[in-house]
Order: sequence, then structure tokens, then C-alpha cells
Amino acid sequence: MKKKLENRREFLKKVCPTIAFAFFGLSFLEACSSGDDSGNYNPGNDDQNGGSNNNDNNNDPLGYTSSGSIFTIDLNHPNFSNLSSVGGWMNGYNIGLSMLFLRISSDHIQAYTNVCPHQGTQNQWQLIGSNFRCNSHNNTYDSSCETSNSLPCFSTNIDGDNLIVAT
Repeated sequence: MKKKLENRREFLKKVCPTIAFAFFGLSFLEACSSGDDSGNYNPGNDDQNGGSNNNDNNNDPLGYTSSGSIFTIDLNHPNFSNLSSVGGWMNGYNIGLSMLFLRISSDHIQAYTNVCPHQGTQNQWQLIGSNFRCNSHNNTYDSSCETSNSLPCFSTNIDGDNLIVAT
């Protein structure tokens, strides 16, 4: 009896992963990843966040540069046109920035993490009033950076046509 049970276990160990992979495929494995997806986007520039390490924003096709944990964003670049008016917001995920941006006033743009505090989901955001909602789990987070229910915020400063973000 013990031999049959061991054979059954061995059979299930060998066959079940193959069957599960056939049903769910690679997308299942990627969806369950606990890692940060921002490193997966690399448009061919020098750093892992998608920008270049040079300091000449005019030559950067994505509109930003980075040096360590400091990002310099060219607000005149078309990638950041949503931030030209108060209330405008954008998700930087598609251009390699793991940040959300919201123009609070004419002289202040706030930057937030793009990672949901609930389960780490990225790129599933919607701005509703003054709250960001993670559409993956429908959790909402205040955009004020001042409450315990706020998304983690980064330090920002507008310097001429550039937004400086310290992460």
C-alpha cells in the first residue's frame, strides 16, 4: 500500500506542474511575481529606470534623466504634457518610471510610488477626486501625502522647466 502511495505522489509531482503550465502559461507565472516590474522595461538607455545618465534633457527621448536616486524631468517634453495644467496626472510606468505624478498647483507637482501598498501591484491606477484607486484591488489612497492612507510620496521641486524628484 505504501508503494502505491509513493508512486501516486511521484506521478502527481511530475505531471501536475506540466498540466498547470499548459493551462495558465507564462502569464500566470509573471502575474504572481513578487518582484518589481519596473526593471523589466529597458528602452536601451544606460540606467535600469529607462532614462539616460547624461544631463542633457534635450537629447533624452523619454524626457527625463537620472543620477542615482535623483530624477530630472523635462516638463516641456511631450511625455509629460498631462502635467501642464492643475489636476493633470500621469503614470510614468510606460516610459520606465515607477512613479505617479499629479499637478497639485501651478508651482507644485507631487510624485508618488507606482506600487500599491496593499499587494505591490503596479500600473493599475485611476485618479478619482483627490484619491488614487488601485484597480487591481479597488483600494484607494489619499494624494495628500499627509495621512496614514496616502501613497508613499517622493520629494519634488520645480526648477524652471524641470521637475526634480528625489526617490
